[in-house]
Amino acid sequence: MRAPMTKRIESVNAFVVKFANVNGSGSASANELFAKAILRMGVPVSPRNIFPSNIQGLPTWYEVRVSESGWLGRRGGVDLMVAMNPQTWDADVKEIDAGGYLFYDNTKALPKSKFRDDINVVGLPLTEICNQAYTDARQRQLFKNIIYVGALSALLDVDPLVIAELIGEQYRGKEALLKPNLNALQLGRTYALEHLDCPLGIRVRRLKGEANAVGEKIFIEGNAAAALGCIYGGATVCAWYPITPSSSLAEAFQKYCSKLRVDKETGRNRFAIVQGEDELASVGIAIGAGWNGARAFTATSGPGISLMQEFIGLAYFAEIPVTIIDVQRGGPSTGMPTRTQQSDILACAYASHGDTKHVLLFPEDPHECFEMAAQALDLAERLQTPVFLMTDLDIGMNQRLCKPLQWDDSRRYDRGKVMTAEMLDAGKEFGRYLDVDGDGIPFRTYPGTHPSKGGYFTRGTSKNAYAIYSEQGPDYKANMQRLLKKFETAKTLVPKPILNASKEPARFGAIYYGSTGPAMAEALDALSRQGIYVNALRLRSFPFQDEIFDFVASHSKVFVIEQNRDAQLKTLLVNDAGINPASLISVLHYDGTPITARYITAEIAEIVAALNVRPLVKKDKDKAA
Repeated sequence: MRAPMTKRIESVNAFVVKFANVNGSGSASANELFAKAILRMGVPVSPRNIFPSNIQGLPTWYEVRVSESGWLGRRGGVDLMVAMNPQTWDADVKEIDAGGYLFYDNTKALPKSKFRDDINVVGLPLTEICNQAYTDARQRQLFKNIIYVGALSALLDVDPLVIAELIGEQYRGKEALLKPNLNALQLGRTYALEHLDCPLGIRVRRLKGEANAVGEKIFIEGNAAAALGCIYGGATVCAWYPITPSSSLAEAFQKYCSKLRVDKETGRNRFAIVQGEDELASVGIAIGAGWNGARAFTATSGPGISLMQEFIGLAYFAEIPVTIIDVQRGGPSTGMPTRTQQSDILACAYASHGDTKHVLLFPEDPHECFEMAAQALDLAERLQTPVFLMTDLDIGMNQRLCKPLQWDDSRRYDRGKVMTAEMLDAGKEFGRYLDVDGDGIPFRTYPGTHPSKGGYFTRGTSKNAYAIYSEQGPDYKANMQRLLKKFETAKTLVPKPILNASKEPARFGAIYYGSTGPAMAEALDALSRQGIYVNALRLRSFPFQDEIFDFVASHSKVFVIEQNRDAQLKTLLVNDAGINPASLISVLHYDGTPITARYITAEIAEIVAALNVRPLVKKDKDKAA
């Protein structure tokens, strides 16, 4: 029956749909089908999978942001909740914005207390339809998901032919599966068209030609993009141990290697992928490969970083190149394995024991995961040190629209200072830890470079400039000072921050990094519409360059937006950039979900109000213009 509607949200190509399901019910592929169908209609989407760390039975959510304007961060709030999980019903209904929509299986009647007066309820008897159409219990469960996708195609004006095309691609060559999925899609769509008011106030309008807002952008997960970056960046060795949310990165690397790193004539693999017995073994293997002259990396998450500490210290002090990709998750301990945070910044910046400082790269999206993975391999060899690529679950395990991945075939790998046999025969002085030109970076040799020259002993204990064991204070101090000089050199090599200048003069600044970027861009726009203008600086690396100090100095207060409890980036800015902590105001988000534009906007607006700063209001003549 058609239910009367309360005041409803009206929006075209700008809304949020959230699916509440049970893990293991087969809903993930159906929900992804829904998101990709809208994408194929030329409208940008940004889906996020929020799932539990068990195999099945616990709640899982899939949130789809539809935004013709191209906002790819989480907005906050839900316009349409597809409530398929009785366990989370109350919380799911509570999350819907006033005037929004609740779609549910109304095969069994629910008491009025289970609903809200300020939302629009759309019921469809999914279980009843499935029971009539299918006899197998597993089919009833799986096809229920496709049936609600069919119903949503009618309710939201999504082209069913696009969905059918996607189903055809998914089951190409599997005719036994193709036809029943198409039938289920049609069952849901037909029922909705015959029994419900279609479309709802929120709907999709196809964007064609120049209006197509997707354009040439690609849809890819950050982990897959980083794996491709390692391929194109010349990595031939990956040593890893399975850990969420980084496992799919190593798996993607293996898949791409099987296509791109197999000798066509001999069929031999030109790569090595080793699953170590644990994370400590994995990074040890990668370091050993780097010492031998291979480009090597490991992929892990926070608990893995903890276990790798001793070997990271060895690589730092013995100056061996290795790339470590940290796909961050909620902590501490094993924390929340399937939730996202930016919680390993300090752990990686100062990883290991004693005095250490490491290079960190902060990609914003899959495109930068690709670029920075390749760059990390260059930096590790140029600087002869561990380099960390700091992604997180939000980037790594969610598909995101981004610029196409591009590679310049004329690009040459930066192998750094490598002493060759010819250089040794020419009388070039070799001291493994000898600074010959003042940048703190010594020459190294590959094993077997020369039968009698260029050899050295690699050790984790103290030594002099010629790699001879020494516990003399001056030798140790000279080595540690040289390592600091090398860290200063790194400032000239790592990616510089990017300034997003306000369109009006701004007293306030904001610093942010990584996966916070998409939500931050939208928040800056929302703040400006409130008359609050903020200059924003997106950091892309550590060590910090002088531009960051200058940016902070030019604003009365600077917000530091990050996704952890302890303001880890702010701590780094104070400790390593020498910034006065009184200049910085933390905006922290750490519940395990990706930060939202609404959260950032509300936090900054509230702080600005507390500081008694009036929003900038243009003069009447400017308004009239």
